[in-house]
Amino acid sequence: MSWRKEQGRAERGYHHGNLKEALLQAALGLIAEKGAAGFTFADAARMAGVSPAAPYRHFRDRDELLSSIAQRGFEQFEAILTQAWDDGRPDTVTAFERVGKAYLAFAREEPAFYSAMFESGLPVDLNPTLLAASERAFAVIRAAAERLAALAPPGMPRPPALMMALHIWSMSHGVASLFARGDAARRKLPMSAEDLLEAEVLIYLRGLGFPTDRRSSGQQPEDTRTAGRPSGQPSGVPSGPWGTPK
Repeated sequence: MSWRKEQGRAERGYHHGNLKEALLQAALGLIAEKGAAGFTFADAARMAGVSPAAPYRHFRDRDELLSSIAQRGFEQFEAILTQAWDDGRPDTVTAFERVGKAYLAFAREEPAFYSAMFESGLPVDLNPTLLAASERAFAVIRAAAERLAALAPPGMPRPPALMMALHIWSMSHGVASLFARGDAARRKLPMSAEDLLEAEVLIYLRGLGFPTDRRSSGQQPEDTRTAGRPSGQPSGVPSGPWGTPK
């Protein structure tokens, strides 16, 4: 890249007041290319076309830059999952399948955000804003798990919704990570990511004795009808994205 182009990019960053956004986009590009741990603060500055000192106008260090990207990713993730869940309509199982597909689609279509969110090694518990964003996204999965738990047959112990949410998230994250590999090291699989996750979840629910017929999942007990509105942070939501409970 020529000096003139570098100068033009730097001038746009300063004169249009978009230096912060330019740095975020530069870091996203570097994450997509090298992974969340594969670039430096200076690399982001160079990619944005500014001096090595310029990023300090907006970010304390590389971790703060990564935190901002991860927070933005969790906010988009929450919106996508909430739209997919749609308060459990038209029935719990159908809505939950949409959530799983939305999870995989986000991981596939936004790999840089996903890497910053889950693979950056950031001390999330030390960043209240980032932690809150991650918990709001997890709250959608938690709300769906509440509805699933409510489908337990009469007389059968109802598993804790948090346990179910963590199990289902682990399945989703595992499938997303498995299919994210684009090199020859990945074992060729005879099914899509969506088909694999659906089969895992159905086996899991049936193993718990849950009905998975959509016709039997349309009616919800009275005390679970507001479980699909994750407007606040449910008690017991695990800290970090998404580690040990507080």
